[in-house]
Amino acid sequence: MSLLELFLLAVIQGVTEFLPISSSAHLILLPKLTGMQDQGQLIDVAVHVGTLGAVILYFWRDVAEGLAGIPRMLTGRIDTPGSRLAFLLAVATVPVILFGLALKLTGLDDAMRSAKVIGWTMLIFGIVLWWSDRDPPEDKLDTDWTLKDAVIMGLWQAIALIPGTSRSGATITGALFLGYTRQDAAKLSMLMSIPTIIASATLLFGEVAAHADMAAARNGAIAAVLAFGSALVALSLMMRLLRTVSFTPYVIYRIVLGIGLLIWAY
Repeated sequence: MSLLELFLLAVIQGVTEFLPISSSAHLILLPKLTGMQDQGQLIDVAVHVGTLGAVILYFWRDVAEGLAGIPRMLTGRIDTPGSRLAFLLAVATVPVILFGLALKLTGLDDAMRSAKVIGWTMLIFGIVLWWSDRDPPEDKLDTDWTLKDAVIMGLWQAIALIPGTSRSGATITGALFLGYTRQDAAKLSMLMSIPTIIASATLLFGEVAAHADMAAARNGAIAAVLAFGSALVALSLMMRLLRTVSFTPYVIYRIVLGIGLLIWAY
């Protein structure tokens, strides 16, 4: 792949992974709309690793606390903030792993990679995001996260495996319905992305590692670095904007893109 193609893929992945506008949809649409070759699974792994690095760096205090709590969690002691965070993140990740495995075994994951599906999910879940954000009670913080809330947000995350739904958009929507503030809904969504991206990247890496060569590895490294930079900028910008701005701009973008895709597809 050319450097320009790697740049476009990495920036699109980095910017859209954490914004509620669906990274998978944009990566699927890019070759369809531009005629570019499909990037392949190695690049998918690389850009996911890049975005993973961005969210870990941005929320490094929470990540460090969660990592420190894993040993206590594994021994059944959920009695510290760190062990509690690690436990709830694990619980929230189970639905997406199970649903993702079901989609892969049935072949539905490939069947849903169409402009029609993306158009409808962009439109429908954009409206649902607006509905959850129209008048949020904003009285729950990330420290109020409970087992019930983790399960519910985990189910929202599983639904987001349908292309165009948006993992961050779905989990933020679920958190807003549960009464979390915009910033804390986004923070929980970003933290939930860490084990999800690790699981996804690990699965994909196992499939492509045996076939990678030096040129592919170089392209992957470039894509990872570019995705890391763009994701960090997008994440920082969104978290700052949420102090004063709602999710309406993202909703408008989703609705416009969804309608445009449906017109094009039909």
